[in-house]
Amino acid sequence: MLDALLLALWAGIAGIDLFNGLTHIHRPLVSGLVVGLILGDVQTGLITGGMLELVWMGMAPLAGAQPPNVVVGGIIGASFAILANQEPSVAVGIAVPFAVAAQAGITLLFTAFSPVMHKADEYAEKANLKGIDKINYLGLAILFVSYFIVVFLPIYFGADTAESVVNMLPQTFIDGLSTAGGMMPAIGFALLLKIMFKTQYVAFLIIGFVLVAYLELPILAVALIGAAIAMYDFYNGKNKGNTPPPSEEVYTDGI
Repeated sequence: MLDALLLALWAGIAGIDLFNGLTHIHRPLVSGLVVGLILGDVQTGLITGGMLELVWMGMAPLAGAQPPNVVVGGIIGASFAILANQEPSVAVGIAVPFAVAAQAGITLLFTAFSPVMHKADEYAEKANLKGIDKINYLGLAILFVSYFIVVFLPIYFGADTAESVVNMLPQTFIDGLSTAGGMMPAIGFALLLKIMFKTQYVAFLIIGFVLVAYLELPILAVALIGAAIAMYDFYNGKNKGNTPPPSEEVYTDGI
């Protein structure tokens, strides 16, 4: 009960951060650590959170476009891995459907809340700042409660039975989830490259692949090499005066 309440509380905080705080404490990597601390298995929480971070690294909500919900997926996935004593790759296969379901739920919630914006416009025309504040606080409260309930229910009612249900599943199904979960980080990176891919950076992509696949360097070593290259490129361009001048922002209708 206490664990479910703490996890639900964290889900509410992370859910608000996803849309309003933007400190990125809602990311699966952070949630994995928090879930691990609450449930007493930091290592499994961190590994599961890290795998889910690779899956959803390039996904962030932009305006009305909602990707799979990283808050619900991250917390449910890490919790499942610890409570059901399963491999993190299996938990990834469980987390993705929860994240997709939460994606639909958030879209429905935002749609249901949209008429309130007309009231906010009315308050704005009357310069009623307190009314606008109340609407914003109401939105935050609804968001917090929604995340709290969505995470509390499966953790509370499923914590004791999760392991027994998993034990009832055929081993081939578990192996399938593990295989699918292992593929998810590659799919996440493919989606990220689809957005960020630039021809001039292909050389660095190939170098990274060689370092990992053929020289078998750990991820931390490759990340440090990438950081060193990025720092060299940044300061080299800065010293040459290649940094473009900041463009003047244009405001229209207060935006």
